[in-house]
Amino acid sequence: MKLVLPRPPLVLAPVAGSRHFGHALLLAMAGITWLFAYWAIAKPVAVWRWIDIVSEAAIVAMLGLWLVQLRASRPAGRVTTWLCLGLSGMLMGGWADLMDEFWKLPREYTLLMGMESTFHVIGMVGLTFGLHLWRQEQLALNALRTGRERGYREHAQIDGLTQLGDGAYLLDQIRLQQRAGGPATLVMLGWQDLPALARGHGLAEADRLLQATGPLLLLQLRPGDLLCRYAADRFVALLPVADAGLPGDLLAALNAHVHPCADGRTRTRLDACLASAELHPSEDAEAQLLRLLERLR
Repeated sequence: MKLVLPRPPLVLAPVAGSRHFGHALLLAMAGITWLFAYWAIAKPVAVWRWIDIVSEAAIVAMLGLWLVQLRASRPAGRVTTWLCLGLSGMLMGGWADLMDEFWKLPREYTLLMGMESTFHVIGMVGLTFGLHLWRQEQLALNALRTGRERGYREHAQIDGLTQLGDGAYLLDQIRLQQRAGGPATLVMLGWQDLPALARGHGLAEADRLLQATGPLLLLQLRPGDLLCRYAADRFVALLPVADAGLPGDLLAALNAHVHPCADGRTRTRLDACLASAELHPSEDAEAQLLRLLERLR
């Protein structure tokens, strides 16, 4: 059964330290509208170009949606600030371009006539710098998630509790390994006494142990190895070109773990179990996993 997490409320990250960035942006767009209304001459409805109005309004709407999505999905920081500033510049340029469809500026107002392109250029420069910072951030995050992703990311296949890949992600990666060829080992690990821990301390405590299991095992893995949560308290490591002692090291790491319970008084040590097998390149991946699961029961 797939874990369904409750949808969090929409919280917009601050930009440049300000949570009122959206209000300031709306005021700036209102100021652009006032400049056109005050200095420009209104165009008759008969000369309005509806195709341009609809397309430019759609561009403005999409830029605004991107800006909200960006602030709602990222934490505050330098990357978020520069990406938002860049999109905001392009949004104001698009808004000025849209206002130009309803008003015509006299030719002597050169600065106002260049407002659209100026905002667009400033916005693209800010967005480009933000993307450069975002790339550096992604490289750092990729290094942190090496043992969880192995060069392939699919957010729909991330286990919500452990933040490891789920069973479907594991099957995809095993099939990729089978097509690539080369020796590999499948190692399945689990806790023997997890139901007893859940009965004695509650399901929340069992979940805390499962959350701690991932980091414990990831510390033992090499670059290129993959760890996923397969089912319940079962974890599977895909180990290309692994030596014979690595599965034992993973088991020893779990057996040595002393779990501190949330009550602050109880510390418990649980026994772990292990089953491993060489990955067969021609056999169905799911059948191999089910055989390991049967050996742990």
